[in-house]
Amino acid sequence: MRTDAFWALIDEARTGAGGDTEAIATRAAALLARRDVTEIAGWQRHLRRVLAASYRVDLWGAAYLINGGASDDGFEYFRGWLIGQGREVFARAVAEPDTLAELPPIRQAAATGEEFESERMLGIAADAYRQATAAELPPDPDPVPYPEISDDFWDFDDEEEARRHLPRLAALFTEPPPE
Repeated sequence: MRTDAFWALIDEARTGAGGDTEAIATRAAALLARRDVTEIAGWQRHLRRVLAASYRVDLWGAAYLINGGASDDGFEYFRGWLIGQGREVFARAVAEPDTLAELPPIRQAAATGEEFESERMLGIAADAYRQATAAELPPDPDPVPYPEISDDFWDFDDEEEARRHLPRLAALFTEPPPE
């Protein structure tokens, strides 16, 4: 599946969902289930490419700040939520995670403590395949690998580091620096 087709499905599912990622995932699975099973598998493969491309320390740090922590799974689910925001928001956040501070729901979360995760967005192809075939999506014979990022980590709990790496998000989600 090509990038434009992947994001077109997300955009179509977003229509009328009111930003609710669970509704977007449900709608996307139903839309994808209408397609050929090879397209469903291709969509899953492209999802893995999107997830691999967004497997970045700076984005993980942003997820950690926004959600008050982010385990391996929590970071996956945060990126699921981010995919549900659409191509433009996703691409901008991957290129410069600090731009997430511009999103109204993120700004509101600084006051409310709302967390942004969607495991369901990551299961769209599996749900679609089940709907289309009543069987489980077969494993990818050539899975997309994630990049190695262990050398790039910074201490996400260190507010000074957070301010250095993600100044706009840190301004929303950390205590002001001492004067």
